[in-house]
Amino acid sequence: MFVTVDGGLTTAGYALFVILAFAALIGAGIIGAKVSGKKMTTKMLVFCALSMALAFVTSYIKLFQLPFGGSVTLFSMLFIVLVGNWYGAGAGILVGFAYGILQFIQEPYFLTLLQVCCDYLLAFAALGLSGFFRNKKNGLTIGYIVGILGRGVFNALAGYLYWMDYMPDNFPKSLAAVYPIVYNFSFLLAEGIITLILINIPAVKSALARVKEMAVN
Repeated sequence: MFVTVDGGLTTAGYALFVILAFAALIGAGIIGAKVSGKKMTTKMLVFCALSMALAFVTSYIKLFQLPFGGSVTLFSMLFIVLVGNWYGAGAGILVGFAYGILQFIQEPYFLTLLQVCCDYLLAFAALGLSGFFRNKKNGLTIGYIVGILGRGVFNALAGYLYWMDYMPDNFPKSLAAVYPIVYNFSFLLAEGIITLILINIPAVKSALARVKEMAVN
């Protein structure tokens, strides 16, 4: 009903994923409110929705793309990390989960449910781990690093389980065990380094602090 015989999604399948995306977004606002101890507000949902929309749009702006998936985008991961930084891990993880559904709709590749979870849902949900460091000194920087490392773990796991056959012939066989790690972290760390430089520019850091104050207060 939801999946075609060749592994793609039917119209009903796409509809289900869209519904789940919006349900996860609403759930993110509710859980985020509980974590922060504040009543859920329309403003919280608006900021979550805007962040997810910006992440989705900037994910189309690719500075570099690898042949078997994965790319360096225009800071798209940062917008999901920001939700965690504003409202805590609960909201960040669920908004990341919802964003993962949108990414799957954008460029679907379905082998098994576990593969979809690792490549899309859990990988992007991991960006919300930034929320555990929201009140720490340099919390955004630390949270961003933890978030992209978390995403990399799930992407690498999918690599071990499903994508080892795509390892290039010229990749050293003695290092085959680390190929999924090298492949996935190559683009994640490239975007991560660029983003970390950006968010630690004093003017940008100050602007992001003001945005957080607007989102939270």
